Amino acid sequence: MKGLLARKLGMTQLFNADGTTSAVTVLEAGPCRVLGLRTTEKDGYSAARIAYEATKENKLTKPAYGEFKKANIEPHRHVVEIRGYDGLQAGQELKAEIFAAGELVDVTSTSKGKGFQGLVKRHKFSRGPESHGSMNVRQPGAIGATDAARVFKGVRMSGQMGNERTTSRAYKVVRIDAERNLILVKGGVPGAKGALVLVRQSTKKQKVKGPAGKPTGRKV
Repeated sequence: MKGLLARKLGMTQLFNADGTTSAVTVLEAGPCRVLGLRTTEKDGYSAARIAYEATKENKLTKPAYGEFKKANIEPHRHVVEIRGYDGLQAGQELKAEIFAAGELVDVTSTSKGKGFQGLVKRHKFSRGPESHGSMNVRQPGAIGATDAARVFKGVRMSGQMGNERTTSRAYKVVRIDAERNLILVKGGVPGAKGALVLVRQSTKKQKVKGPAGKPTGRKV
């Protein structure tokens, strides 16, 4: 499973051949360096450790800087492990060109924080009656059982919204700009501008289309 770290630069639009436009998110992907490899024989699983965004030595702790010094790689700010990433060598450089237009990718990032929100915005609840005298237009209904004398865990209520690690699946790669290390994916990616995102090969299976353009039922 290939992947790399990137920065969300924002959204823009592309003009298609038929004159329509497509909303895309621009991701500045890499260049990333392979800090090290995990092997099944030594670690019990296979993975690649990917480093992103070069930084100064004094910005890291001594143990973290020691890893880069041992691998003979300049210090980087972020390190992530991607399991099942085979065919790499320590110190190798990864760029946006590892992906191609038309591929599907999964994007993991931290969503925007919305603060303390109510039920309507946080859980998409419908509003209560708005007739004269109604006092629960945007308030919850019953939140407890009749004889339990307590509120069960997991009841959807008001609270902190957003600022969570989230993975959105099956984004279509619209274009790759190899010179500027940019990946343009169709649609909006969770997170604010400048957010750190992890772009990986999608795990979602695609249905194979037949000659008439209809799904055949087979998956790849």
